[in-house]
This record gives sequence, structure tokens and C-alpha cells, in this order.
Amino acid sequence: MMKTKLLCIILLLITISVQAQQTVSQPPSGVWSLRQCIEYALENNLTVQRGAYNVETSEVNLRQAKMAMLPSLNASANYGFNWGRSVDPTTNFFTTSEIRSTNPNANSSVTLFNGFRLQNTLKQNARSYEASKEDLAKSKNDVSVNIATLFITVVFNKEQLENAKFQLSSTQKQYERTKKQVDVGALPKSDELNLDAQVATNELTVIQQENALALSLLQLKQALQLPASTPFDVEVPEVKVEDFVLDQSRDQIYDIAKQTMPEIRSANLKVESAEYAAKAAKGNLYPQLSLQGSIGSRYSSAADGEHFVSDGGAPTPGTRTIGYVDVGGTNYDVLTDIMIPSGAYEPTYGYSEQLKDNIFRSAGLSLSIPIFNGLQSRSAYQRSVISYKVATIAAKETENTLRQNVETAYNDALAAAKTYNSSLRQVTAREEAFRMTQQRYEIGAANYVEYQVAENDLFRAKSDLVRAKYDFIFKKKMLDFYQGKQIEF
Repeated sequence: MMKTKLLCIILLLITISVQAQQTVSQPPSGVWSLRQCIEYALENNLTVQRGAYNVETSEVNLRQAKMAMLPSLNASANYGFNWGRSVDPTTNFFTTSEIRSTNPNANSSVTLFNGFRLQNTLKQNARSYEASKEDLAKSKNDVSVNIATLFITVVFNKEQLENAKFQLSSTQKQYERTKKQVDVGALPKSDELNLDAQVATNELTVIQQENALALSLLQLKQALQLPASTPFDVEVPEVKVEDFVLDQSRDQIYDIAKQTMPEIRSANLKVESAEYAAKAAKGNLYPQLSLQGSIGSRYSSAADGEHFVSDGGAPTPGTRTIGYVDVGGTNYDVLTDIMIPSGAYEPTYGYSEQLKDNIFRSAGLSLSIPIFNGLQSRSAYQRSVISYKVATIAAKETENTLRQNVETAYNDALAAAKTYNSSLRQVTAREEAFRMTQQRYEIGAANYVEYQVAENDLFRAKSDLVRAKYDFIFKKKMLDFYQGKQIEF
């Protein structure tokens, strides 16, 4: 019984885990809002992901610039065999024995002065890191605008399709009514044939609008990186009348945009980064002062045997034979005075004892003065100054582009608002004209041509109204976007 319960629990957890993974990995299906489309695109867009990796790279560079100001510390060791005639690394005497040797070593260095190159490099990388985050925000904004454009195109085509279907339905009803009147002899056969042809024309218009809607949906799916077979539709937003109002001037919008748009902040940060890069490059023209130190030891198998160990006592005078001289065929030793250290010989001199006794240390200051190196440092400094000037020009160009975009968007929105109001009045008038013409046609006071002209005029007026409405919506949303507002309905 316990095993059965345990198995059921495990299967339940696996099912929940699989469902959670599917929820995360699979895109939602059904009707999507604009906000859902933008959020999904930001999570899956490759350009945004590339920008995120650029931010990580800049963060690594910044961390490295911080660590470069700390002392360096490196350790090394080597182990080798020597045989034949070689030098004993412990005694520096020649030997023909096989020698095993080890030399561990550690060294450290810290820069005391190098023309403030490290400090300026740190500031340069800090600005570059912040600029990369602004570039990522700019990429996200570009993706959001693109998705919003495609989304509004889909909604526009939806309304155009509904408009085409309404015209087709109206024409079909009129065709049925006319056919009955022709059958009783009230109207000529030509009216029935003309309306039949108009029904076919309107059916073609519906097909064209369906194709336009399918294409716009496909383009939106592709921007979201969804397969074409994914069940997908968009939510038609409700637009309020007060949304068709421009309550700020172009200068006010531009002043806000300069503070909110990430490309402006990125350009300014890149100017600061280039300035610090020039200062860092100038540091290579100054002398460099550094503090260095090292510690190491050594071991040699040639010294593994007997070894003299001092006991700390005072040495005693003595003599040592350094040769001989032949006097009348008799060899006499040649002696020299020496001081015999106090101590005794140990039978072995192992690895740890040698490393302990052979420790050596060093410390010192190093001063490097650049005098002439083929103008490499000076040329690098001059190039960095040019890069700073180019970054300044790029920042100015970015501001000019933003200003022009805001001015254009404002003028477009203003014109779209006027076009929408004009189209709204036109639709009202065309609806009334069509209603009157339809009544006259039904009682025989108007001919087919008058009826068809009125119907086509109404269809064009409604199409123009839909186009003007969504054109203004997009232009208005662009102005909101320049003010740092989210693109949503």
C-alpha cells in the first residue's frame, strides 16, 4: 500500500513538472493582447538576447578593471631530471650524477603610479557598462515598436475585413430584393445582372482583405518567432474618443524624450567612456613605478646525503690541505688556515629540510620611463582623442535624430487627427446619402448606377475612416513612446 502511494506521488510530481516546463517553453495560444505580444517578443527576440550578452561582457570588463588595481600574485614550480655533466642547483658545482630538482616560487607586484591609467580605465569601463545597459533598453524599445506596428496592422486589416463583409452583405440583400422585383417585372433584368456582378466584386474584396489579414498575422508571428501553424489571433482594443487628442506641444515631448530615451543616455555615456579612454591612453606617456617582491626555495637530490648542521657555537681555527709541493722527491702538504664551524654532520638532508633552508626573498622598486617606442603610445593617445571627438559627434547626431523623429511623429499625429475627424464627418454624410439612395432605389426613384455609386462611396469612406483611425492611433502611441510610456491600449 505504501509503495502504491509513493508511486502515485512520484507520478503526480512528474506530471506537474512536465506541465510547468511546457508552460514555460511553449508559447501561449489563442487571442493575444498587445502587451502579451510585446512581452513574449522581448523574452525570445535574438537581438535582445545578444544585447543582454553584451551587457554581461561589459560587466566582465568592468570587474577586470577593478581587479587590475589590486596587487598581482603568481606562483610557479618546476620539477625535473638532470643527468650527465650538469650543475648542482644547490651547490653550483659540476656533477655527473643524476639530479632531481624542484624550485617553487611566488611573486607579487603592485603598480604605484602609471599616469592614472588604471583609474581612468576603470571609469571608462564603468561608463561602457552603463552604456551597454542603455543599448539593451534601446533594443527592447525597437522590438516593442516593431511589434506594435505589426499588431496595429493586424487590427486594421480586421476592421477592413469586417467593412468588406458588411458591404458584401448589403449588396447581397439588395441583389435578392432586386431579383424579386425583376421577376415580377418591376425592374429591368440589367439591374439584376449589375448587382450580381457587384456581389462578385465585393466577394473578391472580401477575399483580398482576408489575404491581407492572413499576411499581417503571419508577419506578426514571424516577428514573435512563432511557427506559422501556431493558433494565433489578436485582441481588438477599444479606443476611446479622448484618445484622439494631442495635449502637449512638440517641444514639451522632445524635452521629455531627451530624458527618457535610452539612446540619448547611451550616447552621452559613450562620450564619457571615450574621454576616460583618452586619459588612460595618455597615462602610457608617463613613467611607471611598481613595487615587486618574490619568495622561493629549491631542492636537489644531489644534497640528499650527509649534511653539516651548525649548532650555533663559535667556529674554531684549523687547517686544510689545498695541495702539495715536491721538495727533493718528497711531497709536502700545502696547508691553509681555516675556521671550522661548530656543529655536526647529519646522515640525510631531505626534501622539507632543503626547502626550509634554501628559502630566498626579494623586494624592490621598478621604474620604467618611456623615451622612444616608435610613437606607439603617442599614436594610441591621438587615436583615442579622435575617438572621443567622434563619440561627441555621434551623441549630437543622436539628439538631432531624436528631435527630428519627435517633430515628424508630432506632425504626423496632428495630420492623422485632422484626417480622422474629416473621415468621421464623411462617413456620417455618406451613410445618410446611401440610406436615402437605397430608399429611392427600392421605390424606383433612383437607378442602379446611383445606388452603386452611393454604396461604393460609403465603402471608401469607411475604409478611409478605419485607415485614419489606426494611423492616428499608431502616431499617438509613438508620441507616448517618446515620453517613456509603455505601448499599450
